[in-house]
Amino acid sequence: MKFPILLPNIFNHPFTYESDLELKIGDFVEVPFGRTKIIGVVWDNFEKNTNKRFKIKKIIRKLQIPSLKKKTLEFLNWFSEYNLVPKGMALKLILIGGKPIEGLDKKFNKDSNDKIKKNLFILTNQQKKSLNEINISNERFNVHVLQGTTGSGKTIVYFEALKKIIEKGFQVLIMLPEIGLTNQFEKKFIEFFGFKPAIWHSGITKKNKEIIWSGIINGEVDVVIGARSSLFLPFKKLGLIIVDEEHDQSYKQDEGIIYNARDMAISRASFEKIPVNLITAVPSIETYENIKKKKYRVSKLTQRYKNASLPNYEIINLNNVKLENQSWISKEIIKKVNFHLEKKDQVLFFLNRRGFSPNVLCKKCFNSFSCPNCSINLVYHKNKKNLLCHYCGFKSFLERNCTKDGVCDFIFSGPGVERISEEVKKNFPLKKIEIFSSDTMNKKSSKDKLERIINNEIQILVGTQLISKGFHFPNLNCIVVVDIDLSSQGHDLRSAEKNLQLYHQLSGRAGRTGQASTVYFQTYNYNTKTISDITDKNPEIFLDKEIEIRKKNSLPPFQRFISLILTGENEVKLEKEAMKFKLAIENKIYGKVLGPVSAPIFRLKRKYRVRLLIRGSKTLKLQNSLASIISRYKFSSGIKLSVDVDPISFN
Repeated sequence: MKFPILLPNIFNHPFTYESDLELKIGDFVEVPFGRTKIIGVVWDNFEKNTNKRFKIKKIIRKLQIPSLKKKTLEFLNWFSEYNLVPKGMALKLILIGGKPIEGLDKKFNKDSNDKIKKNLFILTNQQKKSLNEINISNERFNVHVLQGTTGSGKTIVYFEALKKIIEKGFQVLIMLPEIGLTNQFEKKFIEFFGFKPAIWHSGITKKNKEIIWSGIINGEVDVVIGARSSLFLPFKKLGLIIVDEEHDQSYKQDEGIIYNARDMAISRASFEKIPVNLITAVPSIETYENIKKKKYRVSKLTQRYKNASLPNYEIINLNNVKLENQSWISKEIIKKVNFHLEKKDQVLFFLNRRGFSPNVLCKKCFNSFSCPNCSINLVYHKNKKNLLCHYCGFKSFLERNCTKDGVCDFIFSGPGVERISEEVKKNFPLKKIEIFSSDTMNKKSSKDKLERIINNEIQILVGTQLISKGFHFPNLNCIVVVDIDLSSQGHDLRSAEKNLQLYHQLSGRAGRTGQASTVYFQTYNYNTKTISDITDKNPEIFLDKEIEIRKKNSLPPFQRFISLILTGENEVKLEKEAMKFKLAIENKIYGKVLGPVSAPIFRLKRKYRVRLLIRGSKTLKLQNSLASIISRYKFSSGIKLSVDVDPISFN
């Protein structure tokens, strides 16, 4: 008997094999492929054009593990079609190192007696109402948005909703946007439920991943807390997906296989015929538009837990306050911070720039340090004593012969968190200070560091946007935004939305336990729209205006964008290929082709980059018509194509 077998590789179709074994769709099998053996999956359809000249090979064996559900296969087929990804690569996302886990002796230990801990949390009336609305909708596929101001107790509400799902024997997936959030979140989960969830992200060892993967496909794992990749785990009986901080841009996977994990979570829930809950303080534009269209249900928490007040806002006009030479913190801010420190408040200095300085140049020859592989400047990290490219990872030492005279004499233009940290230490020498960024918080020591912050053993934090993402610091009552003007720069079509979400989330870190709190903005542009948007207590006013602008200009979510990036080592050859490719797709797809133009980061990892942008209606006709041409098109040697459906970044 013949069977279609999909292999976890770049193939967009299954291969035909034969076997006397009793096999069904979703079974894992071992097959010969060339001179090797490979694990594949019995797929739901045969390849369309079987080459009869080749002898059909026999399946070697069936693996002794549960098969993938038909719903999972349907989701992977759709995922492949939507994101223009080969089906084999979509399958690879489900596996570990391209393989399933078979014959594992060790099982996942959740430290549970199959009983959920009784807890003493008392819900407010608003929380009870939201819980009832979630429970009503947890019966079939639907999207429910739990929108609540920061500190309103959104997590407790959906924890309560999880109880019934787990008690019915279903599995639950909770997705978080950042790895750094998992330690604190896991602790909160254990405190509430009394058992340990499975944690899934890139920092988990391969051995632990194998134990968890096996536990999931066998139905032994109840709850998974994970990053983007957790969406593709082989759940046996998935009952609910939670996407926490649904607005967060980190849900976009922008390298390798490109996809938006939030959108794909909604799609997987649709195929599984289960509910998905989106959790947010300020919804993404896409989510907000779907709420307005009544495609998504919504419940709101407008009050902070235990009636804690939202922080006050205070603007420091730098036009009226002269900064000292090489200083980025005003004397007025120093006075304000001292006042908070005397009250035993924790203080955060916020600047969304990693490193010490984003631009290092010589004051004699005026040459800056740029990445040899990418068309961007190197960032100086003083703590590591090196210059670093945040895109390709290139490192260099801070030393260079000057083209004018002897050795370069460096000046540092613009601050990063390390530079602000130095200035903070000078002004507050007796206080314990810690940098809070992706460079410092995704390490093994981050768990201990978080405990010290929570216990107020660290009085002053200097952080990037990572700190805005769901952390709970009970003593944090003073936030200083060092340079709000920096956020207002750039031409990203999503910049206004990103700023609103970032600063609402950031402000929400303050005053969560009921104490008076203040957020201070240093600015030269007193009337900036960024500040007025942030300080408005009702973000929906901004969202409504932004929706109108997007609609008027046919921008997402009212039209679909697909970004096509062509890369190559030869600039002239690349530009010619880009124009040739445009002619090949123009007037042959269900969309308008814009470009080609040089990508904003024109050179990345030693490759030149040219971009085409396609805009069209929100139907799969656009992807299907484009896929048909791409599958036949022969790119010149050395030219590669990267496809990004629904791009968030336009770099």
